[in-house]
Amino acid sequence: MSVPSLAEKAAAFRALHEEGCFLMPNAWDAGSAKLLAAAGFRALGTTSVGIAAGLGRPDYEWAVSRDEMMAAVGAIAAAVPLPVSGDLEAGYGAAPEDCAETIRRSVEAGLVAGSIEDHAAEAPLYELPQAVERVRAAVEAAEASGIAYTLTARAECFLVGHPDPLAESIRRLNAYREAGAHCLYAPGVTTPEQIGTLVREVEGPVNIVMGLKGSPLTMAELAALGVRRVSIGGSLARAALDLVRRAAEEMARDGTFGYADRQMTGRALAALFGER
Repeated sequence: MSVPSLAEKAAAFRALHEEGCFLMPNAWDAGSAKLLAAAGFRALGTTSVGIAAGLGRPDYEWAVSRDEMMAAVGAIAAAVPLPVSGDLEAGYGAAPEDCAETIRRSVEAGLVAGSIEDHAAEAPLYELPQAVERVRAAVEAAEASGIAYTLTARAECFLVGHPDPLAESIRRLNAYREAGAHCLYAPGVTTPEQIGTLVREVEGPVNIVMGLKGSPLTMAELAALGVRRVSIGGSLARAALDLVRRAAEEMARDGTFGYADRQMTGRALAALFGER
């Protein structure tokens, strides 16, 4: 089976946002990407949490350099024939030109989509005019890429402790949509009431993150609320790392190997990783 071109992947990914509600799980390396692709998902995201953890580092911008992040997301994109959207953190710089360069680099790495956050290193959030200019520059770079690159603009209001995070998220996301963003995302929105309000008040496809503790909504329920895309952030990577932590504690404390009962066989891994 032939591998779709980058342009074909980009067009397919953009179309998913118009077809209903789809799940885009987040991979952190080539192996996790192949496992997720084998389950039949139509697109994947990346997770900066998982990539940073794989390098033994915390998840904040510049803990993993832009060069390192591009190498990591490039390996994920090369491992699967699916469209891949990158967690590009806050664009690796405050200036609009920094965000534009990050988008250009992401296309070179094989991504067909990416997200840009609006938090600032020196303050919780960029002032809205600057945040909008950053999104606009990213959109312009996406449009100049020659593919239907999907730019997701993120409002980090819930994560930075804004006093009125839902209202401010709506205000910002609508401004980002006006600046050309193709998908809108406010991490930290979890309740059906918040999600319903966000979807109604934001003029564009909305991404919601699941996989967080205390977020029991199903895909069917999210679709009924009008959500177009669902991601899982770093939750799967954190769950995998917790398995390693618990297995290490069991071995060190008890001298037992109960974790081994749920491992994949070498033959299963060889069969999975031997095929594109």
